[in-house]
Amino acid sequence: MATLLLLQLSAFAQDTTATDTNATTAPAGTAQKDSSSTTTDSAGSTTVVDTTATVAASAPAAASPATDAVQAAQEPAKQLDPQVYKNFFYYVLLFFLICVVVGIIGKIIRVYELTREMQGKKIGINWNKVNGTLFLVALFLGLYGAYWSFANHGSAAWREAASVHGERIDAMFITTTVITTIVFVLTHIMLFGFSFTYKSTGKRKAYFYPHNNTLEKVWTIIPAIVLTILVLFGFFTWRSIMNVPDDVAANSLQVEVTGEQFAWTVRYGGRDNKIGHRSIQLTTPLNGLGIDFNDKSAWDDVLGSEIVLPVGKPVRFTINSKDILHSFYMPDFRVQINAVPGMATHFQMTPRFTTAEMREKLNNPEFNYVLLCNKICGGGHYNMQKNVRVVTEAEYKEWLATQSFFFTDDLKKEFKANQRARNNHQEENKQLALN
Repeated sequence: MATLLLLQLSAFAQDTTATDTNATTAPAGTAQKDSSSTTTDSAGSTTVVDTTATVAASAPAAASPATDAVQAAQEPAKQLDPQVYKNFFYYVLLFFLICVVVGIIGKIIRVYELTREMQGKKIGINWNKVNGTLFLVALFLGLYGAYWSFANHGSAAWREAASVHGERIDAMFITTTVITTIVFVLTHIMLFGFSFTYKSTGKRKAYFYPHNNTLEKVWTIIPAIVLTILVLFGFFTWRSIMNVPDDVAANSLQVEVTGEQFAWTVRYGGRDNKIGHRSIQLTTPLNGLGIDFNDKSAWDDVLGSEIVLPVGKPVRFTINSKDILHSFYMPDFRVQINAVPGMATHFQMTPRFTTAEMREKLNNPEFNYVLLCNKICGGGHYNMQKNVRVVTEAEYKEWLATQSFFFTDDLKKEFKANQRARNNHQEENKQLALN
């Protein structure tokens, strides 16, 4: 019965592969159509013109990330190919078939052992010894797997911090990893080693060991001390990063980053290095951030097309959100802090390496720093990112000079109109008070 079912599933898998092949090759022939057109000139000669390049050239330019996110949210959800469901149920049936086969084999072995026991013969398989040996094999395989993961995945997920404070965070992370790895190795050697060493032999009885004060003290006090050290290490590291003196914070480069579904808006302090005040009540279609232009320090605020930072200079980020909770996350700089609606958060850092230097270190000419959102904030969350470039001081000043101001001509007109309306309102109130 099991063999017949296995043959049927094998035939079904072959039909599935054939269906996938036909579905893949069918559109290829269609794609070759309409790649050329025929034109006839005044002399009657016919010319074949390849229009593929023309179509590609006439295609619109790629939209911005925010536009892509909006379009992705507006597009209807695509239905999965029915073949996906067929493949899923095929593998589910295959899994259950394997479980049935394993169960049948186990029952056969059990019947064989019971038969030998009824005949007064020695049991053929010592399952306690088998299980103990499997524990020992699992120990070596598990430790090798942990080593392999460190050696391969560790290098893929870890690279040198690109910020000054990142070195302290990395030191804390490495210390914690070393301690927990030592505990992991020792506890697993004891767990699996004891299972192998003290497996049942039929002659040994388990020793009832209800309590030992010394042992209780050892495994309570030592972990408590280690955890206290780690907590204090993290606490003082956090304080050294977040508790920035007021004079240092004021003299740092001021950059405001505002998150919304699904984009980041970057504002630089301009020539005076001061970011103008904001108010949600001042938000208009033109003034999306609600900048208060009564504050003259906002007049020279600069809109950044990307985040560009000078290397070796302290940068103070002011992080906001216009709608829901986001997370300001720059992994290479070891920076992550929430962007909270209605409450500004701050983070200060100093870049260590320019983008060009990091590309050389990684031997990757395509590498770029990036700002991501690390809170799942909706359907376009994956697209909520911003390019980050670290350059020299001269390159930073040259880039900043090419960026546009938030206080555009249209906003100036709106600001003057609001001022006139406010003045008129004040005059009316004065007249009513006099009367």
